[in-house]
Amino acid sequence: MRFVSTRGGAAPASLSAALTQGLAPDGGLYVPETWPRFQDRSAPEALPAFAARLLAPFFEGDPLASSLPEITADAFNFPAPLTALDSNTRVLELFHGPTAAFKDFGARFLAACLTRTPRDDDRPLYILVATSGDTGGAVAAAFHNRPGISVSILYPAGMVSPAQERQLTCWDGNVRAFRVAGAFDDCQRLVKEAFADRAITQRFALSSANSINIARLLPQMSYFAASSLAIWNETGAPASFVIPSGNLGHATACVWARHIGLPIDRIVLAHNANRTMPDFLEGGEWRPRPTIATLASAMDVGDPSNGERLRHLFPKLDDLRQAVSAYVIEDAAIAARIRSGFAEHGQIWCPHTAAAAEAYARLSERGEGVWVIAATAHAAKFAEIVEPLIGRKIDQPPALQALPPGRPAINIPSSLAALRDAIV
Repeated sequence: MRFVSTRGGAAPASLSAALTQGLAPDGGLYVPETWPRFQDRSAPEALPAFAARLLAPFFEGDPLASSLPEITADAFNFPAPLTALDSNTRVLELFHGPTAAFKDFGARFLAACLTRTPRDDDRPLYILVATSGDTGGAVAAAFHNRPGISVSILYPAGMVSPAQERQLTCWDGNVRAFRVAGAFDDCQRLVKEAFADRAITQRFALSSANSINIARLLPQMSYFAASSLAIWNETGAPASFVIPSGNLGHATACVWARHIGLPIDRIVLAHNANRTMPDFLEGGEWRPRPTIATLASAMDVGDPSNGERLRHLFPKLDDLRQAVSAYVIEDAAIAARIRSGFAEHGQIWCPHTAAAAEAYARLSERGEGVWVIAATAHAAKFAEIVEPLIGRKIDQPPALQALPPGRPAINIPSSLAALRDAIV
C-alpha cells in the first residue's frame, strides 16, 4: 500500500513516510493510492483486534505492519460503547479515553506508530499541532514522555474552554503549549507555514498530529466500522451516522469506512456557525472564511483541511452531495438541545454532541435502520456552558481528575517569525 498527495505533485510514499511527514511535500494531504475492500460481515471482536484486522491492508508492505496488533493494543485501551437512546437511535460514546474526547483514539495511535517507526534521519522528530481544543490535549497526553519526540501545541487565545486549556498547559518535559493571538485557522496556517520554512526544517524533522496526518484518520475508521457491524448483526440493516464536524477529519474517517465496504448508509455532518462545508454542498464554491467563536469551540474551523480529502475522493460535487449532507446548528439550538437531551433522555451532552443530536432531530426522512450520534467529548470539559443549562453539577471523569494543574502558557503572535523564534 502506498499513499499519494491530494494535489498530485508528490511521489507516492509508504505509510511510515506519510505519517512521519504529516503533510505531503507539495502541501497536499496523503490518501491511499488504492482502496481495499472489507467484506466480512461477522460481529466485530474487541476493538484492538478488530482495528488491527481492518487496517492491515493499509499497513501492507510497511515496516510497521508486523507491529500493528501491538499498536492497536497500545492505542485502544479504553472502550467505545454504543448506548441506546431509543429503539432506533444509539449514542457512540467516544469520550472514555485519557483526555475525555474522541481525539484520544487518533493521537494515541499516531504516538504508538511514531515510536515504532524506523528513522534514518539525524534531525530530532518534532510534532507541531494546531488545536481548536481537544486535539492538543489528546496529543499532549499521547506523546508526553515518549523518548526522542518533542511536541509543540498551538491553540487560539480565548477560544478554548478552561478545562481544555488546562489539558493543553499541564504538561512538562517534551510538551509545550503556545497560546496564539488569533483563531484556530491562524494556528493551522502557522503549522503549514512551518512545514515550508527552511530554518525550521533544517533543524527538525517535522510531523503533524492534526487530522491532516493520515495516521489520525485510519484509527478513527475503526470504531465507525465496528459499530456499524455490531448494528448490522443486531438488526440486519446498515447504520447511519450523525457526526459533529469542524476540520472534517472525523467525518472523512466515517466516509472512508463506508468507502471500503462497511455497512454504513447515510452520513450527516453537524456544523456550528462555521459553515464552509454546508455552504459548499449547497452552492458549489469552496470559500473559507474567518472563524466564528461558538459554544461548540472544537468545531470552530473556518477553513477545514479535510475538505481537501473529501473533494479528492468525490471530485464531482453531485457525488459528494450523495455521500454526505450537512446541517448548520447555531448556538441557541445547541443550548436548547443540551437542555432537552437532559430533560428527555437523562443525557448530559457536550455542545458538539448536542449539535449532532439537534441535526438528527431535524432529519425529516430517516428511513430504515439505526441512527448513531457520535458523542465526541465528555460534558465536563465544557462545564461552564453545560451546567447552567441543565441546572446541576457534572461529575468529573477520572481522566480529568487525574490531570496535574495547568501551567502558564507561552503567548506568541500569529506570525511564522514568532513561532520560529519560539521553537528554534
